[in-house]
This record gives sequence, C-alpha cells and structure tokens, in this order.
Amino acid sequence: MQTGKKSLVNDLPPDHPERLVLAEEVHARPPEALTTPSRATYVAVLVELERRGDELDHLAALCAGFDVPAPPPSATHFSADFPTVRLKWERHGEFSGYTFLTAGRSETPLGEPPASRLPGGWLAGIPGATIFAAHGKLIDAGDGDPAGEFLAAHFEGNVVVGSGVGGGAGFAVTDFRIHADGFARFLLLDRNFTGRQAGRMLQRLFEIEAYRMLALLALPLARRQSQQLVTIEGSLADLTQGIARDGSDDEAILHELTRLAAEVESCVAASEFRFGACAAYRGLVVMRIAELREQRLAGIQTIDEFMARRFSPAVATVASTSRRLHELSDRVAQACLLLSTRVGIAREKQNQALLESMNRRARLQLRLQETVEGLSVAAILYYVVGLIGYAAKAMKAGGLHVDPDLVVGIAIVPLAVLLVFSLRRARRRIAEPDPGSARDGRTPD
Repeated sequence: MQTGKKSLVNDLPPDHPERLVLAEEVHARPPEALTTPSRATYVAVLVELERRGDELDHLAALCAGFDVPAPPPSATHFSADFPTVRLKWERHGEFSGYTFLTAGRSETPLGEPPASRLPGGWLAGIPGATIFAAHGKLIDAGDGDPAGEFLAAHFEGNVVVGSGVGGGAGFAVTDFRIHADGFARFLLLDRNFTGRQAGRMLQRLFEIEAYRMLALLALPLARRQSQQLVTIEGSLADLTQGIARDGSDDEAILHELTRLAAEVESCVAASEFRFGACAAYRGLVVMRIAELREQRLAGIQTIDEFMARRFSPAVATVASTSRRLHELSDRVAQACLLLSTRVGIAREKQNQALLESMNRRARLQLRLQETVEGLSVAAILYYVVGLIGYAAKAMKAGGLHVDPDLVVGIAIVPLAVLLVFSLRRARRRIAEPDPGSARDGRTPD
C-alpha cells in the first residue's frame, strides 16, 4: 500500500515519504565560496550523544548576541553571517565541525584568525572535546612555485608537506603539526581557483586532518589490546597443550577456555565500533586526498606520500589487531569445541559403562528372582499339598474309603505342573506392552 504524499507532478504516482529528503541530501552542506585573500578557522569536536542538544543551545546563544535567527532544533548543519565572521556548523556521526571564515589578507604569516572575532569564551565553551583545530589562509600564489623562505615563515621552519592541487589551479601546503596556540596550519595558494573550488579545497584539507585524527583514535586502543592479546595467546597455547596431553583435567581446562572466550569477546565488544570507524575514516581520508588531484612540487613531499608513510602504517596496525582479535576468538571457540567434544565422548563412555553395570545388575536380579520363584513354587506346592492331605484325612474320617497318603502323592505332580505354568503365564503377561501405550506410539516406563 502506497503511503507517500501527493506527487509533485500530477502524471506521477504519489511520492515516497523520503523522496525530497533523499534528493536534497546530495546538495546538503555545500562548500563555502571564498574570495582571495581569506582566512579560516576550523574546529572538530567529539560530542557525546546526550550533549547534542547543548550544541544547538550554544549556537543559539551566539545567534542571539548578533540578532541572527538560530538553527531549528532538528538542524544538522547551519550557516550564518555575523558582523565580522561567517560561521558554518556541521554535525556528523560522532563529531561536529565548526568553520569560521573572514575575508582579507593579514600582514603577518599567521595573521588574525577568524575565531578571535568571536565573543570571549564562546569558542572554549563549545560542547565536546577538541579532536582537531586548524587555521587556514587563502592567498594569491604569485609567480612560480612557493619559495622555501616564504613557507618557512608560515610554518616556523618545520618540514612542510604540499603539492599543486586542483589540476594546477593552486598549491596546498601544511606541516601537519599542532603549534603552540593549539592549532594546525594550512596554506592555500591561489593561481586560478574559482570561489567554490577554493572553498572545496580548503574544506578537503581540513577534513583530511580531521578524519585522520578520528581514524587514529583506534590506535591507542589497538596498542593496549595487542599487549592483552599476547597474554591471551600464551594462555591459549598452554591450554591447547593441556588438551593434547592424556590424563589432563578436562573440566578445569574447559573452565579456563570459557574464561578466555569471555575475555576475548569482551575485547571484541570494546573495540568493534572504534576499529570499524577507523576503516571508514581511512576511506574518507583516501577519498579526500584523491579529490585534491595533487601535482608534485620540487623537493616537497606530497600529502598522499606523507599519509602513505605515516598514516597508513598506523591504520594497518589497527586492522591487524582487529583481524588478530577475531582470529583469536575463532581459535578459542575451536579449542572449546574440541575439548567439549572430548569431554562429551568421555561422558558417553562413562554412561555406557554405567548402563552395562545396570544391565549386569538387572541380569543378576533376574536370576535371583528366578531362583526365588523356584523356591516359591516349592513352598506353594508344599502348602497346597498339605491342605489336600488335610482334606483327604477329613474325608477318611467321614467314612469314605480314601488313602490320604495316596491322594497327596497323586496331587503333587499335577499341582507342580499347574503352578509352574501359572507363573510362566503371569511373567509373559507382565512382559507384554500395554495395548494403550502401543496405540499411542509410547513405550511403557
């Protein structure tokens, strides 16, 4: 049943409820168009889920101070022009990004960052924890490639990384270091950027470093778990050797294996999200670098080369730890299965021996019962013959010509045969299944 609203075009079926939202998604969060020269400040903060509402309240307080409409409660991105700075805010899965822009050239290499034009304490009061912060400058490239002295003045003599970007439309340079003010620095040199292209390039540079930092959040966790995995692997090796030895305490080993399995699964649960996020952010970093369309500058390492030498090994460490953790989980599970199978086989043997012992006891009881039944026949025959003897004596005393001893002697054989036959018939009836149980497909208890 179609639940969509009326179609925008009468000739079409009703719209899907999410049609317009999905169509606009590709146009959401467009890059800011920049004019040369411009300056930018970017701050990425990790925000806990319960503090998401505080972000909007903080933005609303800034907007109220400049009489600017605040973002709606459901907003995930927001842009506004304030008297001295332009703000762009974007909410992502686990972090939020704040970009502050202002036009104009600074007289000094660092210049006055746009964030300094915010009300005092507002930037420090942003909810969350800073994961990345940077200042960026867009200036004219001039003639030729950027000179070494020029770059050294902007990056305090640090080794820089950079390249031509946008198919030769400009240059991007950074040192990927956090400076004394707590910010990284990016320099974008304009040769023939369009406004949107310059905005995209600066946004990509900020996002490369933000996503790199977010990806590397998994590295300390991977290092801690690597040390823990060494201990677990050693314990598993000892327990596996114990399984291979005869006469080992299988119950104790199974208990230890169960404990190891719980410890490994705890590590998996604690790291699954972070390790998965690392792989996702790594993919975004690679994508953003590819979008730069780098061209080599003489004597300077490209951003792609820098990431390949510094960032990729760290991501590989995380991926290796994740793979090692899942493989260890499988190995512990396999060891538990093997030992459980062996314990099960041992219990089957014990049960089989117990059943054989019960069968032997049942046979002994049957033989004893048959012996008792034979004695019972003799006893019953003795009492019955005695009663017949008393009856014959009574008949003789009554005047009948009866020899009691002869009557007793004649009665012994047929009575014995009758008693044996009766006992055997009773035993066969007991052994026969219950007719009602046989009809229901059940066996008697």
